[in-house]
Amino acid sequence: MLATPAAAPLTAAPPSEPAPAALAADSDAGLHMIKSPIVGTYYGSPSPGAAPFVSPGDHVDKGQIVCIIEAMKLMNEIESDVAGEVVKVLVTNGQPIEFGQPLFAVRTA
Repeated sequence: MLATPAAAPLTAAPPSEPAPAALAADSDAGLHMIKSPIVGTYYGSPSPGAAPFVSPGDHVDKGQIVCIIEAMKLMNEIESDVAGEVVKVLVTNGQPIEFGQPLFAVRTA
């Protein structure tokens, strides 16, 4: 006859805190996210030491260049897909980014 192992006593798991991404999503409700169309490295200005393309508080127009993403030694200019006010820049200069990663939060008009 086979013995069945005794079940381990159940203990309550401590409540988990919301992930930072979940908190960011709550605070960004109603904002449009400009997302990366490619994998690469984010650059917020046209050259080191130059002023950024956009900063929080700036108005952007649809089609305006908002950043550069370097992919395989090619510099790709990324354009805004909406018009509105830049509320947040969600990435830092030189940061590797993924396809579909939010780059900017924009309040549309």
